[in-house]
Order: sequence, then structure tokens, then C-alpha cells
Amino acid sequence: MLDSVLKRLPQSADPNLLVGFDTNDDAGVYQLTAELALVQTVDFLTPITDDPYLYGQIAAANSLSDVYAMGGRPISALSVLGYPASGDANVLEQILRGGLSKMEEARCTVVGGHSIRDDEIKFGYAVTGLIHPHKIWRNVGARPGDVLLLTKSIGTGVISTALKQGHAEEAWLADAGSSMARLNRDAADALHEVDAANPAERLVHAVTDVTGFGLLGHAREMATGSGVSMRIDHARIHYLNGAVTAAGGEFFSGGMKNNREFIEGCVRFAASVSDEFRALLFDPQTSGGLLVAVAPEAADAALAAFAGRNITARRIGEVTAKRSPLLEVA
Repeated sequence: MLDSVLKRLPQSADPNLLVGFDTNDDAGVYQLTAELALVQTVDFLTPITDDPYLYGQIAAANSLSDVYAMGGRPISALSVLGYPASGDANVLEQILRGGLSKMEEARCTVVGGHSIRDDEIKFGYAVTGLIHPHKIWRNVGARPGDVLLLTKSIGTGVISTALKQGHAEEAWLADAGSSMARLNRDAADALHEVDAANPAERLVHAVTDVTGFGLLGHAREMATGSGVSMRIDHARIHYLNGAVTAAGGEFFSGGMKNNREFIEGCVRFAASVSDEFRALLFDPQTSGGLLVAVAPEAADAALAAFAGRNITARRIGEVTAKRSPLLEVA
């Protein structure tokens, strides 16, 4: 619904607006000088864990992720908070402390924020970063022959739903929490290293972070915007501990069902892809990894750069010439 409304709104004629809301990119970019631009984004979420400190960390990592996905460096943030008037002040303190810990890790200064009374807790940040106008990563630009890389495991949605229904195991929660709280900064640094190795030609062609639309939803956006198709091997993807079991137990959120309904028509699954793996590819992620399309000659260098930063990135598929269906999953 929001997408259809946004398409009816007038687009800005400001020549300094390099990336706006019309392209479904992860953040907006506004040019200040010939060598400097602002990256701006906002994101907040409801509790995804029972641990308030960890929830604050995840909310912060999730908010910062869009800046990293554009190739930017976060510098400042404003908190966005909804909290019950009768809520526990100690819980609120732990949420804010968790968020601040991640912002400090990112060297991003929290300069203030805004709060409202709300029966449902919501927390996140509006983040501002810096970027060179000629070094922006977009979620478009993938080319036939590119290799698709994914920097985090999949499955936070089904595990979070299992937690809400009282069926998540501690080991599942620990694995998911650690993944969601990890910044995408190291992954972005690895990609900057790849691009810097060949300044004459960009080797990182398209980047996006995998969040609410699930892996296939964000792959669809990248493919549609780039005018290409994609082939994904589900067996090459790394899944969080307990994710396959949770998917087999049908711990599906409303978001997963919406994703499947919206995207399924442009996906063809091989008969060998079982139902639980199909569901996981539609599963909405929180603070997910980066989905990257790199030139084939740069794939090994990118994987090595990720490994050097203790990131278990996987080569999950390739970009092909546009055809129908848009996405194929083997």
C-alpha cells in the first residue's frame, strides 16, 4: 500500500538529492560538496528478544545497517522511542544502554531523540552518515555474470516467532541474538577493500541489507532495479541454529506470509527445495547481512576479505540476463 502511495507523490527536483525514496534504496543520499554527501536513514522495531539490553543493541545495529549498505560511515544518530507510561524505568534504561553500546562501537554519536507514550515498545534511530558522492553503493547495478554473496545467516524471523510462542531453545536465541547484534561495518569494510584494490573499475556492483522483505524480497528489488534475473542455491546459504527446525514447525510471522504472497509469483523453486527452506527464503530478517553482487573476478577476493574479518560470508548464487521467472532457487 505504501509503495503505491509513494509512486503517486511528486519527486524532488533538488539536484543535490542523489538518492531519494523513489528507488527503494536502503537510505537517502544528499550531496553537500563535490566530495562529500550525507547518508540518512531511520529505522525502529518492536522487541525481538526478552533481554532489554540485547534488544537495544539489535535496534541500533539494525538502524546503522542501511548506512553501511550504502557504503557510508555513520557519524550521528537521534533515538526514536515509544514506551508505556506505566513501563519499568530499569527496563527502559537497559534498552537505551544497549543501543548506546552499539552506537559507541560504531563511533556514531547519539545527539538526542524523540519519545512518545505507547503501549507497545518501539525503539530505533535516525542515523546520519558521510559518503563520497562517487562511491555510493546502490541496490541496483547488478550485471549478468556477477556473483551473489551473503554475509549473515538466515532465520531470525522464525526464531523470533518461536520465542513469542514459547518454543525457542536457548541455543537458537543465542545464535540469533549474536547475529542480529553484529554490526555490518566489518562487512562493508571488506567490500571497500575490494573496491580499493581496483580503483579504475568498480567491482562491487550492487549492495543491500537483508531485512523485512526477506532474502528473496531484497533479491527481487535488486534484480528488478538492475534489469537482471538471479539464480540462488539454497544449499549454499547458512541458516541460524534452529532456523530449519523452527520453519518446519511453521513458526511463521505475518510478515513472512505477506512476503510470500507478494513475491512468490516471480520465483521458481526446484522440486528439491523443501517447504521449510522455501519459507526461510521469504522469512523477514532483523539486522540481517548484506546481499552483494560483485564482478566474478572479485568474488574470491571478497570472500577472503570477509574471512579476514571473521565474517562467514557465503557465495549463494549468480546474476543472469533478465528472463522469466525473475528468480530461480535450486
